[in-house]
Amino acid sequence: MNWTGLESLVSGVNKYSTAFGRIWLSMVFVFRVLVFVVAAQKVWGDESRDFECNTRQPGCTNICYDHIFPISHIRLWALQLIFVTCPSLMVMAHVKYREGKDMKYVKLHPGSHLYANPGKKRGGLWWTYLLSLVFKAGFDSSFLYILHRIYHGYDLPRLSKCSLDPCPNTVDCFISRPTEKKIFMLFMVVSSALCIFMCICEMVYLIVRLPHLQIYHCYSEEGKCGAAFSDCSYKIRH
Repeated sequence: MNWTGLESLVSGVNKYSTAFGRIWLSMVFVFRVLVFVVAAQKVWGDESRDFECNTRQPGCTNICYDHIFPISHIRLWALQLIFVTCPSLMVMAHVKYREGKDMKYVKLHPGSHLYANPGKKRGGLWWTYLLSLVFKAGFDSSFLYILHRIYHGYDLPRLSKCSLDPCPNTVDCFISRPTEKKIFMLFMVVSSALCIFMCICEMVYLIVRLPHLQIYHCYSEEGKCGAAFSDCSYKIRH
C-alpha cells in the first residue's frame, strides 16, 4: 500500500487545520503510519507461518488459527488508518468548492470576492470541519471496540486452547513472539486513544471559540451594523 501518497494527500488539509488538528495529523503519521510501515508489518508478518498447534491432524491448525485470529491485526490497522484519515478530505473538498464558487463570483463581479478567505472555518465549512472530527473520533473508537471484542481486552495469550473440528481433541496452540506483538498492539491502541482525545479537544475548541470569532470578524470587516449585518450573516451561513 502506498502510504506516501495518502500522507501527501491528507497533509494538504494541514493549512486549514487548527493547532489541535496539526498535532493530530503529526501523531497519525509519526506514531501510527510510520510505526505501521516500518515495524508492525515485520513483527506481524510471521503470524500465520509460525503459528503452531500440537497436532498433525490435517486442517486443525488452519481452523484454530482462523478461530484465534478472525482478522489480521495488520489488515485491521490498515483499514483503521484509511477510515480515520479520509474524513479530512471532506474539508479539502469543501474548500475547493468554495474556491470554485468564488472564481465564478469574481467573473460576474470583477473586483469583489464572495469569500475573503475560502479556507476560513465559518458557516458551512465550520460544520464540515466539525463533522470530520466526529467521523475521525467515531472511526477510531469503533475500531478500538472491534479489536477489544475480537482479542478479549487486547490480550495475546502465549497458549491458546482449541477443540474445533477437525481437531481430534483439545489441542494447544502457540503464536510466535506473543509479548512483542502485544506491546505493538497496546502501542497502537494508546496512539488511537490519544488521537481520539485530540479530536475531542479540537471539537471543544471549535464549539467554544470559533463562533465568537466569526461574529467578531463579521463586525470588524463591516465596521457597522444594520443593513451591512445582513450581508455579513450571509457570509456566515455560507
